[in-house]
Amino acid sequence: MKLNEVRDNPGASMSRVRVGRGIGSGKGKQAGRGGKGQTARSGVRIKGFEGGQMPLHRRLPKRGFSPPPPTVYNEVNLGRIQAAIDAGKLGSDEPVTVESLLKAGVIARPRDGVKILAGGELKAKVDFEVAAASKSAIAAIAKAGGNVNTFRQEPAPAAS
Repeated sequence: MKLNEVRDNPGASMSRVRVGRGIGSGKGKQAGRGGKGQTARSGVRIKGFEGGQMPLHRRLPKRGFSPPPPTVYNEVNLGRIQAAIDAGKLGSDEPVTVESLLKAGVIARPRDGVKILAGGELKAKVDFEVAAASKSAIAAIAKAGGNVNTFRQEPAPAAS
């Protein structure tokens, strides 16, 4: 095969239609643009225009609201943290934070913080500085001799 022999498959490309070239072509006069006026021009078209009357989308009342995005935590079980401590990726002498979990490869991205869950067993005495922790995880950490410091921001009460 030579470069000068390369061709498209038959029917892969269509020849362009020459519009506005007489009535015999089938695309003469207005060239497929319908009638004359604003809709036949390029670039200008008013969608939803009701001849100066107040448009429907402005006559109707506004309703509803967009809720704020939900808080998304990285959920980490105690067994996963114990496995990282056993592997030497986390030190039991320093507090477990989002940065230390990222560095250890326990979580992939920070998101809105870390929530500790009670899955698995924690044997090491470790302090935690995380966004949230379940009650059973806090009890398991306290049983192992550790401490949990949560810094989750509670939503402000709605002004009335």
